[in-house]
Amino acid sequence: MKIKSLAMAAVLASLTTGCASGLNSVEKREYRTFEHNNVLVQEKNPATGAVLGILPGGGSFYAREPGLGVVNLLFWPLSILWDPISGYEGSKEINYSITKQKLRKDKEKEISKLDEQLETGTIDNSEYILAKREVEKKYIFE
Repeated sequence: MKIKSLAMAAVLASLTTGCASGLNSVEKREYRTFEHNNVLVQEKNPATGAVLGILPGGGSFYAREPGLGVVNLLFWPLSILWDPISGYEGSKEINYSITKQKLRKDKEKEISKLDEQLETGTIDNSEYILAKREVEKKYIFE
Protein backbone atom coordinates (compact mmCIF):
# COMPACT_ATOMS: atom_id res chain seq x y z
CA MET A 1 0.00 0.00 0.00
CA LYS A 2 2.84 2.37 0.89
CA ILE A 3 4.58 1.73 -2.45
CA LYS A 4 1.33 2.30 -4.34
CA SER A 5 0.72 5.66 -2.64
CA LEU A 6 4.37 6.65 -3.18
CA ALA A 7 4.08 5.82 -6.88
CA MET A 8 0.81 7.76 -7.11
CA ALA A 9 2.47 10.76 -5.43
CA ALA A 10 5.39 10.54 -7.88
CA VAL A 11 3.05 10.50 -10.87
CA LEU A 12 1.07 13.42 -9.45
CA ALA A 13 4.25 15.38 -8.77
CA SER A 14 5.57 14.80 -12.28
CA LEU A 15 2.28 15.89 -13.83
CA THR A 16 1.92 19.04 -11.73
CA THR A 17 5.52 20.18 -12.11
CA GLY A 18 5.40 19.93 -15.90
CA CYS A 19 8.53 17.85 -16.24
CA ALA A 20 9.80 17.00 -19.68
CA SER A 21 7.45 19.36 -21.47
CA GLY A 22 10.11 19.97 -24.09
CA LEU A 23 9.90 21.90 -27.31
CA ASN A 24 6.71 22.00 -29.33
CA SER A 25 6.64 20.71 -32.92
CA VAL A 26 7.47 24.10 -34.49
CA GLU A 27 10.36 24.65 -32.08
CA LYS A 28 11.68 21.13 -32.77
CA ARG A 29 11.69 21.90 -36.49
CA GLU A 30 13.54 25.17 -35.86
CA TYR A 31 16.00 23.36 -33.56
CA ARG A 32 16.82 20.88 -36.34
CA THR A 33 17.23 23.81 -38.76
CA PHE A 34 19.63 25.50 -36.34
CA GLU A 35 21.64 22.27 -36.15
CA HIS A 36 21.61 21.83 -39.92
CA ASN A 37 22.82 25.41 -40.49
CA ASN A 38 25.47 25.12 -37.76
CA VAL A 39 24.09 28.07 -35.80
CA LEU A 40 22.83 26.18 -32.73
CA VAL A 41 24.37 27.56 -29.54
CA GLN A 42 24.87 24.52 -27.34
CA GLU A 43 25.21 25.78 -23.79
CA LYS A 44 23.85 22.54 -22.36
CA ASN A 45 24.49 19.06 -23.70
CA PRO A 46 21.22 17.11 -23.87
CA ALA A 47 23.05 13.79 -23.44
CA THR A 48 24.69 15.09 -20.25
CA GLY A 49 21.27 16.20 -19.00
CA ALA A 50 19.90 12.71 -19.62
CA VAL A 51 22.82 10.99 -17.88
CA LEU A 52 22.62 13.34 -14.90
CA GLY A 53 18.92 12.48 -14.66
CA ILE A 54 19.94 9.12 -13.21
CA LEU A 55 21.26 10.93 -10.14
CA PRO A 56 18.71 12.25 -7.63
CA GLY A 57 17.30 15.36 -9.34
CA GLY A 58 20.44 15.76 -11.45
CA GLY A 59 18.78 16.17 -14.84
CA SER A 60 16.38 18.82 -13.62
CA PHE A 61 19.05 20.76 -11.76
CA TYR A 62 21.24 20.64 -14.90
CA ALA A 63 18.33 22.00 -16.97
CA ARG A 64 17.86 24.92 -14.54
CA GLU A 65 14.68 23.53 -12.99
CA PRO A 66 15.56 23.56 -9.27
CA GLY A 67 11.95 23.09 -8.09
CA LEU A 68 11.56 19.99 -10.21
CA GLY A 69 15.04 18.90 -9.11
CA VAL A 70 13.95 18.95 -5.46
CA VAL A 71 10.82 16.95 -6.29
CA ASN A 72 12.90 14.43 -8.21
CA LEU A 73 15.39 14.27 -5.35
CA LEU A 74 12.58 13.41 -2.96
CA PHE A 75 11.16 10.73 -5.26
CA TRP A 76 14.46 9.12 -6.15
CA PRO A 77 14.85 6.28 -7.28
CA LEU A 78 11.40 6.51 -8.94
CA SER A 79 12.41 9.79 -10.57
CA ILE A 80 14.86 7.81 -12.71
CA LEU A 81 11.81 7.06 -14.85
CA TRP A 82 11.34 10.71 -15.91
CA ASP A 83 14.28 12.86 -14.80
CA PRO A 84 16.63 11.78 -17.62
CA ILE A 85 13.95 12.97 -20.05
CA SER A 86 13.62 16.24 -18.12
CA GLY A 87 17.37 16.78 -18.28
CA TYR A 88 17.49 16.00 -22.00
CA GLU A 89 14.47 18.11 -22.98
CA GLY A 90 15.39 20.94 -20.62
CA SER A 91 18.87 21.16 -22.14
CA LYS A 92 17.38 21.40 -25.62
CA GLU A 93 14.99 24.14 -24.46
CA ILE A 94 17.90 26.16 -23.05
CA ASN A 95 19.91 25.75 -26.27
CA TYR A 96 16.89 26.72 -28.36
CA SER A 97 16.21 29.88 -26.35
CA ILE A 98 19.82 31.00 -26.36
CA THR A 99 20.11 30.39 -30.10
CA LYS A 100 16.96 32.40 -30.80
CA GLN A 101 18.28 35.29 -28.68
CA LYS A 102 21.68 35.25 -30.38
CA LEU A 103 20.21 35.17 -33.89
CA ARG A 104 17.80 37.99 -33.08
CA LYS A 105 20.66 40.07 -31.66
CA ASP A 106 22.91 39.36 -34.66
CA LYS A 107 20.12 40.32 -37.08
CA GLU A 108 19.40 43.56 -35.21
CA LYS A 109 23.10 44.40 -35.23
CA GLU A 110 23.36 43.94 -39.01
CA ILE A 111 20.21 45.97 -39.67
CA SER A 112 21.46 48.69 -37.32
CA LYS A 113 24.67 48.93 -39.38
CA LEU A 114 22.58 49.27 -42.53
CA ASP A 115 20.46 51.97 -40.88
CA GLU A 116 23.63 53.86 -39.98
CA GLN A 117 24.95 53.57 -43.54
CA LEU A 118 21.67 54.91 -44.89
CA GLU A 119 21.70 57.83 -42.44
CA THR A 120 25.28 58.78 -43.29
CA GLY A 121 24.63 58.50 -47.02
CA THR A 122 27.11 55.65 -47.52
CA ILE A 123 24.34 53.75 -49.28
CA ASP A 124 21.19 54.97 -50.96
CA ASN A 125 17.64 53.81 -50.37
CA SER A 126 17.62 51.09 -53.05
CA GLU A 127 20.94 49.65 -51.81
CA TYR A 128 19.55 49.72 -48.29
CA ILE A 129 16.43 47.79 -49.30
CA LEU A 130 18.45 45.15 -51.18
CA ALA A 131 20.94 44.75 -48.32
CA LYS A 132 18.15 44.53 -45.74
CA ARG A 133 16.43 41.80 -47.77
CA GLU A 134 19.69 39.86 -47.80
CA VAL A 135 19.99 40.17 -44.04
CA GLU A 136 16.39 39.02 -43.57
CA LYS A 137 16.97 36.10 -45.95
CA LYS A 138 20.11 35.17 -43.99
CA TYR A 139 18.08 34.98 -40.76
CA ILE A 140 14.98 33.34 -42.26
CA PHE A 141 15.21 30.46 -39.77
CA GLU A 142 15.27 32.89 -36.83
